[in-house]
Amino acid sequence: MLHNRGIFANFARHFNLVMTKMKKLDTLLAEKLIQISAIKLQPDSPFSWATGWNSPIYSDLRMTLSYPEVRNLIKVEMARLIMENFGDAEVIAGIATGAIAHGALVADSLALPMVYVRSTPKDHGLENLIEGDIKPGQKVVLIEDQLSTGNNCLKCLKTVREAGGIVLGAVVIFDYQFNGAAKGLKRAKLPIITLTNYETMLDVAMDSGAITQADAETLQHWHSDPENWAPTGFEAVD
Repeated sequence: MLHNRGIFANFARHFNLVMTKMKKLDTLLAEKLIQISAIKLQPDSPFSWATGWNSPIYSDLRMTLSYPEVRNLIKVEMARLIMENFGDAEVIAGIATGAIAHGALVADSLALPMVYVRSTPKDHGLENLIEGDIKPGQKVVLIEDQLSTGNNCLKCLKTVREAGGIVLGAVVIFDYQFNGAAKGLKRAKLPIITLTNYETMLDVAMDSGAITQADAETLQHWHSDPENWAPTGFEAVD
């Protein structure tokens, strides 16, 4: 197992060196997420989130699984960040449902056990919150696809801790960079490492011509108060 992780570590370092000569990870990944419509920007025709918020942006990072180049970039970079920051990790925990597949890919790359964690129990069978086996005292890294309110991540953190796991931190693909989420995770003493984020995504969208300056201003205004933001003259769409 350690031999395999050593081989992967060498590959990840080489991959990152090559990629860094091209573009920074956060910029490169933001470009790809926009290109494959894993992130959609519609300031003139807002979405409705499950939280009830109206939003000019919608992200579905499960879309990355259909694109091997993007999927592999995420896998390699998540594994590298875990090795560099949480090198004594013993279990990878994907947060349901969006990060289950990414958690499995990363765990396989690192030759580590994998579980997935629900924010609410099943309503049938064993009603498990954790699918898989975490032994008390094992060191766990959470994998999350996107960080918005942070509530899902906090619920899963509590679940793993109650099962006896020691959560070293979480690695997230896309961070919305909401102040409330950052404060909540800091209070919970959960270190977060992200591959890309909202600010970088906006810069990339502007530079590529995906949005106008007016669109960018709308997106920034929404980001400052997403819970109370309301579009003018348009109805939100699901």
